[in-house]
Amino acid sequence: MSNLRLRFGVAILVWATPAFSEIDLSGSWAAINHEDAMERGAGPNPDDWAGIPLNVAGRAEALSFEQSMISMPERICWFHTQWYIAGGPFGLRIWAEPDPLTGRVLAWIIGAWEDRPPMTIWMDGRPHPSPNAPHDQTGFTTGVWNGNELIATATHLKTDYIRRNGAPSSDEATITMHFRRHGDLLTLTVFMVDPVYLTEPYIITRSYDLTPNPVAIGGPPCIVGDEGVPEGRVPHYLPGQNPMLNEMTRLYGIPEEAAMGGAETMYPEFRDKIKDKFVLPDKCRSGCGN
Repeated sequence: MSNLRLRFGVAILVWATPAFSEIDLSGSWAAINHEDAMERGAGPNPDDWAGIPLNVAGRAEALSFEQSMISMPERICWFHTQWYIAGGPFGLRIWAEPDPLTGRVLAWIIGAWEDRPPMTIWMDGRPHPSPNAPHDQTGFTTGVWNGNELIATATHLKTDYIRRNGAPSSDEATITMHFRRHGDLLTLTVFMVDPVYLTEPYIITRSYDLTPNPVAIGGPPCIVGDEGVPEGRVPHYLPGQNPMLNEMTRLYGIPEEAAMGGAETMYPEFRDKIKDKFVLPDKCRSGCGN
């Protein structure tokens, strides 16, 4: 009987202990914002969609975007989807939610910010809901360990932007996040697959430093106010009327076909195709040093 109890106790201990390859992601992670500084800080140029594999519909949606759209009262406190976890400028607060009986990690939680909802990464093997289940900015996210890499997959998201100049994502998009920790450095690689607006997966990476200073979560409260958008008007540009269309060419000499994005602009070989069309500006006119 004692041997049986010993074996039973060892079995419980082994089952309740995380796999050796799993790592602890908890803590406050400060964003390293010199990566893509313009995009994560002041914001990208209005007509810069280079490197995004937009299809015709995605490009048309991006060209219709007017920045005042987010000043409409119903959009002022509108959350971004979980893509903003890497596309935005803020750090991360991550903690584990343990199972009260076994102590195993039931879910990893990434705290919210003022314009991004919290993320719960379920680790207990539960399935994703039906495709017909409700969608929101939070989405539904599950995770699995691949060695010491956490792979999280988010579905059931609402429409949003993958770049803050109107490059769109649809409610059919799937986001896959790869969390890799190397000591005090956390690297996040994010893939988006969107059959509505993209022809290929769109990929970005982000790095964070572990910090002893707590990263704020929640942010200041968002208050809806009047930002001057006339009642009944939805800010937008009709086809062919976007006045920012040639800004990348005017400021940096970059050909329009590069600024308009598309899968071809993701790859180094595209530079050879457009190098004879590039005109070096006489001086830097905007975003100098970023």
